[in-house]
Amino acid sequence: MRSLEQKLIKLELKQRNEEGCRTEEIASRIAAALERNASTTDFKGLYEELVNLPIEPSFPYTEPSTLEAIQAERPDAPRELGVTSDDDEIYNRIYGGWLGRAAGCALGKPVEGWPKHRIDTFLRETNSLQLDNYLPFSDTYMSGVHKPSTRGNIRYMDRDDDMDYPILGLMALERYGPKLTPRSMASIWIANMSYGAVYTAEKAAYRNFVMSIWPPESASYRNPYREWIGAQIRADIFGYVAAGKPQLAAELAFRDASISHEKNGIYGEMFVAAMIAAAFVYSKSEDIITAGLGEIPAQSRLAECVRNTFSWCQHEKNWENVWVKINEHYGHYHGVHTINNAALIVMGLYYGEKDFEKGIVYTVRGGWDTDCTGATVGSILGIKDGAKSLPRKWVGVFNDRLLSAVGGENDNKISDLAQRTFAISRKIDSPPEKTSKAKLKGPAEGSWELQSAWGTQLLNFSQAIIEFTDMGSYATEDIPDPSKLASSSYNHPELKFSFAIDKGGWDYEVDFEGEIDDDTLEGFFYPGAQPVSGVRVSKDQEKQE
Repeated sequence: MRSLEQKLIKLELKQRNEEGCRTEEIASRIAAALERNASTTDFKGLYEELVNLPIEPSFPYTEPSTLEAIQAERPDAPRELGVTSDDDEIYNRIYGGWLGRAAGCALGKPVEGWPKHRIDTFLRETNSLQLDNYLPFSDTYMSGVHKPSTRGNIRYMDRDDDMDYPILGLMALERYGPKLTPRSMASIWIANMSYGAVYTAEKAAYRNFVMSIWPPESASYRNPYREWIGAQIRADIFGYVAAGKPQLAAELAFRDASISHEKNGIYGEMFVAAMIAAAFVYSKSEDIITAGLGEIPAQSRLAECVRNTFSWCQHEKNWENVWVKINEHYGHYHGVHTINNAALIVMGLYYGEKDFEKGIVYTVRGGWDTDCTGATVGSILGIKDGAKSLPRKWVGVFNDRLLSAVGGENDNKISDLAQRTFAISRKIDSPPEKTSKAKLKGPAEGSWELQSAWGTQLLNFSQAIIEFTDMGSYATEDIPDPSKLASSSYNHPELKFSFAIDKGGWDYEVDFEGEIDDDTLEGFFYPGAQPVSGVRVSKDQEKQE
């Protein structure tokens, strides 16, 4: 049986080359190892060597993966645009985003992964080249599973991961609001999505969660898909709840993207979320795209691709001429990579500025990850135009119904999802404030009394222990002894620590993420996202400053 490293190493080799590493020498050794079916130990060694290759000094791009570094590399841009629409119009726009996303997704779903020439051949053979409705079904070209997404057969929006992720994001925001963290997002995934319903980077991240590899490490460990499109398709909900606030939308998107992606994989989600937030205010594609560029590193490959594509659009009347240039410059990326598919999104937005149908049709006809790109363009144009303005032939066929693989959300009214999204948007008016008044220095920060579903705990930073004093309904004959804190982070204003429970049949790691505000503490225990609150009951002398 091949090891995980053996299965992934060729993809990782390509990824490292795209990230700016010199890979010629190690590539030859990897090829030789594959040829002789080398041992698991050999492949693990080669993989570690590969992921630790330095970026070449001559690499012309700057591509960090932390929020602070990303924001430092952004161009100057307005971070809040000001929304003048009333609540009814905001809801209309949000509903339009959900409907538009469904329409673009359903249009692209039957031809997902097809290259442009195959799509064109299919359209000619079915007399559908003048694509003015959903694709016709053909059992010669398509699997029967795609029939519910074809012309004359649509009764609802069929299940697709492009529609699952906005629902997951909505659930996360409903639970955590602006305090959403990457770890909380991971918790939502584990609780509500099956491993079989996620793919590529998401599957790698999910595997890592199960192995107790949490964000941000979950995005990189044995994950050669970390710049693919998976995060980009998860962006929409974070734009829907941040009308006119591209920075807030991008920050929320970062917290989601960073659990499974790095570099341009993260930027793709931030870029789309910011564009959606801007589409509540702007009607011109140039302004919307510029707002998206304002939230990602200016010297990244994605930003360069977006700028190039938009320039080509401005100089070409025919979208197919732009597609040729996109393919020439970015066709070397995998068909589900962020960068090449983002170029198609820009193209679709440009030519669909005044025509929703042209936007989703031209995007899907461009090929590659058609359901993803179609969904994103449909979503942005749906926000811009609003539900009331969208063509009925494209959105009326769903009968206000969306199927999903998300636990507890398998069958939804699209209008209900829009209402829930609107309700959350009213609660997220600004990024979470950092309110801590004292910088945490280390383990000698006094003692705290915590309350959670597990009862009362005493947290003592001086001794670096946590003690369960009253476990309520969880009580057993053997109450766990005090546990030592580990992997602690006491950086202002966030607090993170871990401890192990191994007594009375319990044997697992518990993590805490939260904040301290003067003498109060709140956050969550993981796994399970158990809410925790507490108060400081004593201070150390050295804390008096």
